Amino acid sequence: MFRLRSFRACCSRRLFHGGAVSRDQVLDQLQTCSAEDQVFDVVGRNKAKLSASHVSYAIGQLWKFQRERPHMLRTIEQVRNHPQFLTLRVLAENKISLMDDASVVDMLYGVLRLQVEHHDSLVQQLVTEAWNRLERFQMATLSKFAVCLSDQFLQHSPLMGQITQIVSQRLDSIQDARVLTPLMNSIFALVSPQLRDALFKKADFLLDKTNPLHFNNPRRVVQFIRNVKQIHRPLLEKCNQLLLQNVPRMDVEHISIILGLYHSMQYNNCDFRLAVRQRLMELVDTGTDPATFTKLYASLGPIAGQGVREGLESTALLLADELNPHQALGVVETMEEMQCRNLQLINNYLQGSVYPYEVTMLTRVLSMLPSPRPDEPVLSRVNAVIPQCNLNDLNTYAMVVAKWIRNDPSYRHNTSSKYVRLLQTLNRCSRERLHSFESLDVVLEEVKCLSGEWFDEMLLEESMVTMQKLIDQISCTNVHELGVYLTRTNYFCAALMDRIASVIIENIDKIHYSATYSIMLPFAVLNYDPPKAEEFFDVCIRHFTPYISSFDPHLLVLLAYALALADYFPEEVVREIFNVDFLAKLDAQLETFPDGLNMRIRLRLMELNRAVCLECPEFQVPWFHERYCKQLQKRANSFISPAQQQIHKMLGDVLGGMNCAKVGVLTPYFYTVDFELVLDRHLHPVPYSEPIQLQISENGNVHWQSGSTDRERMELPPGAHRIALEFLDSKSFCKNSWHMKGEAMMKKRHLEILGYHVLQIPHFEWNSMELSSEDAWKEYLRKKIFSELP
Repeated sequence: MFRLRSFRACCSRRLFHGGAVSRDQVLDQLQTCSAEDQVFDVVGRNKAKLSASHVSYAIGQLWKFQRERPHMLRTIEQVRNHPQFLTLRVLAENKISLMDDASVVDMLYGVLRLQVEHHDSLVQQLVTEAWNRLERFQMATLSKFAVCLSDQFLQHSPLMGQITQIVSQRLDSIQDARVLTPLMNSIFALVSPQLRDALFKKADFLLDKTNPLHFNNPRRVVQFIRNVKQIHRPLLEKCNQLLLQNVPRMDVEHISIILGLYHSMQYNNCDFRLAVRQRLMELVDTGTDPATFTKLYASLGPIAGQGVREGLESTALLLADELNPHQALGVVETMEEMQCRNLQLINNYLQGSVYPYEVTMLTRVLSMLPSPRPDEPVLSRVNAVIPQCNLNDLNTYAMVVAKWIRNDPSYRHNTSSKYVRLLQTLNRCSRERLHSFESLDVVLEEVKCLSGEWFDEMLLEESMVTMQKLIDQISCTNVHELGVYLTRTNYFCAALMDRIASVIIENIDKIHYSATYSIMLPFAVLNYDPPKAEEFFDVCIRHFTPYISSFDPHLLVLLAYALALADYFPEEVVREIFNVDFLAKLDAQLETFPDGLNMRIRLRLMELNRAVCLECPEFQVPWFHERYCKQLQKRANSFISPAQQQIHKMLGDVLGGMNCAKVGVLTPYFYTVDFELVLDRHLHPVPYSEPIQLQISENGNVHWQSGSTDRERMELPPGAHRIALEFLDSKSFCKNSWHMKGEAMMKKRHLEILGYHVLQIPHFEWNSMELSSEDAWKEYLRKKIFSELP
């Protein structure tokens, strides 16, 4: 028995000793390291023993330690310049063939994160080795490799094309959103429409199976949606809900990324903005370093109140000298959005910029400031980037050059000036670019933000010709953008609008409910009924009605106002808007909006309230904007145009006295009527007893005292007519025609409900060659007043 026990003990000692000898002592030492200097110490002491796995693990540890630190505390440059890091790079280069597939890609990922140059021989050999093994990579390894290629700006390379093909073939095998979402964003530039839609579907499926706390997955899906420039509304809404759940856990950097994506897509969600504002206010004291502050300034500034904005601007002044060029660019970009005019915050960064986007943005900001005319280096930089610019950038330069011309007196004496040459280059490049388009989607992408005199005069007509040439490409995926464009340009094109209506009637089920607003808007604003108009509006209304509680409050107000313009008042929408809970939520949302947008939404709510009260009294919605309208009236200047002054004087001659026409009359519900007059049943003018007072302002402008709803209106004699005579300037008509817009038509409807007989004087009639004398104008007014009455 003793011998047996001794034998077992001896065997145990041998087995234990053998196990200890076979253990990887170098790996043990690397695993116990807690800082970079410890890793380098192990590497220095064991150079001859380091295997491929040791080298891979060591580089992975170096990046792990850096990743765990805040950006401002990272020491990547010191790590990269350490002598032992060079040792690791040399060893890695010699041992690449011995690494397994995952180690090759992990090594590449690590050295790129440690900012080894893309042209470095180690990086090049790792890419080549991975390319040779590409077909056998697991999808997780392929995803990481694709990210590495994107980091090297190889999104359009043949290698990325090969990865895209593999993804197309093996998409069904991906069951992890953390594998799919980085891969999507790496290959986005090369995906076909079919693969794009398949990726949308796969991402939608995997997001439902993913831990909702992993918010980088929905964030990357949003990035893919932005990158492919194809807004998939249901998927975007799902991502937004997941991101919204995680806002309390987000830092400034994550919020900045998401807001940037939303801004670039012009996507706005009320709940997300409110949650983000609250979270950023909690984090406002953490933005003490330039990198964090830049992101905080860009994220919080546009949605904060005036006091917070001023505090951020003061901090920006204190940190201005510490900002690097990229950070300064971010601050300047936010300044433009906030309409900040602080010259001290502008870096001269412009002369060193080479990217067209940066040069364009900085030039635009500089043109907003009260600075002197541009110097030669600025003009030279602008001239150099113009041939590389898209239409949006070219339009920006045109507006900037127009400002420079207005502010530079030397231009008047030098017709061959630098500005003329710039404008000539702009016109040539823009026309060449516009004529080269063969895709409607590309056209819409480049023209969607165009505006200004130069575009209106030089390119608007040609852009419409191009779109009509591509009219067969109008589909359910781009009707939204086309509707926005037609509305913004005020351009009336029946052919394009008829095509939109036809596509919607046939494909309404493929349209996201929130897109119905921008689709219906041009028809309402431009006052156009397409063929099957009633069917078109009905299918749109039926489509979005089940989702009205999901709309952002401000969007639902705008949608209802657009329908009111077109004389549609769905009861479900009206009742949703005019209740206390909805209006309280709207108020909370408007606090996050810029002042201009805030005022616009409040004005639309008032106009909607007025329209419902006048046209749908059966809904019993109260008129609650009396005080608001009086405040607007106090702030407004009741100036009338020279044409209106001229008309009023001639009305006195036609009607037999100036007191027979009242100017600037406020009606119930606060419409302003240019001229009000009353004719008795024999069509004789009835004079007003109240004198009409002419007022002259300090600058010499003439305006008339407005009537008031507080004053008793003139009682009409039996059989008399109360007439509203309206002068319609160019704003009442479409840009390219005499087709009257929806607002002018709605006002006419409402004035008629209020008891007026409405007569309209279009500006193109009043200013026509036929009416070139005072007698002709008077005769025109006489016929307008006495011949158009029933």
